[in-house]
Amino acid sequence: LVHTQSADIAQGVDTSSDTQAIGAGDQGIMFGYATNETENLMPLAIELAHALVRKASVLRKSGEFKWARPDMKSQVTVDYTTETQIDTVLMSIQHDDDFDEQAFKAYVKKHIIDAVICDYGFTTPKRILINPTGRFVIGGPHGDAGLTGRKIIVDTYGGAARHGGGAFSGKDCTKVDRSGAYAARFVAKNIVAAKLAERCEIQLSYAIGVSEPISIAVDTFGTGKVEESVLLQAIRQNFDLTPAGIIDMLELRQPMYKETAAYGHFGRSDLDLPWERTSKVSALQQAVLAGVAQ
Repeated sequence: LVHTQSADIAQGVDTSSDTQAIGAGDQGIMFGYATNETENLMPLAIELAHALVRKASVLRKSGEFKWARPDMKSQVTVDYTTETQIDTVLMSIQHDDDFDEQAFKAYVKKHIIDAVICDYGFTTPKRILINPTGRFVIGGPHGDAGLTGRKIIVDTYGGAARHGGGAFSGKDCTKVDRSGAYAARFVAKNIVAAKLAERCEIQLSYAIGVSEPISIAVDTFGTGKVEESVLLQAIRQNFDLTPAGIIDMLELRQPMYKETAAYGHFGRSDLDLPWERTSKVSALQQAVLAGVAQ
């Protein structure tokens, strides 16, 4: 059943209580994160996890990866105890009913796992798990229906950063679950790209019908080059974090969402997503210099 948005919600979104701008489409907390451990400023584990399933999908579609079917997922454990190394790689890949399990797993290890891990400059993981139940024939909606809004951590940072709990897919840009999370990533990525911190998490919170965020919080996990209060001031000066401001800043009225439904919403070097741009680096650096000088 498809119908118009609730009139109770619409009155808060269409006419904000404090300005004539768009009010937030819901209450909630959103997080954005960036780290300098990969080129696209994403956590290594989720970067590898996406690369693994992307590689498997390409090989399947080309016909080279025999027996493979579309449903698949991955999980990567990174050990930071001494030097960074890959502890465990887990891949679950749907396959034909009639298949050679030994040959299937050997192919996955050699042509997918070893190939991807090597591309990132790491040696073979300590532990590799491929379809640990031994069988994965029933997949897709037939095997597990109603997945929108579940497995939400794979859309973001793979557990390396917090998540506000709101899913992205199926929501328009007035819903801050989506647009607020995109904006938080945009802010965090520009801070790390500006070398103002090695890691950065941005937390935003909103109230339904209110345009300005209720709170903005910055955490650089001890890696910041300046006080977090200085960063917060620079953020307020350079980013309009109202729903209307975010929609305009990140061009969210443009059709760009379909490709984000797989391989994550962040760190997508294959797509020109506005929230992945580093267009605020210079402005942030100048604002921080001015803030430190005060």
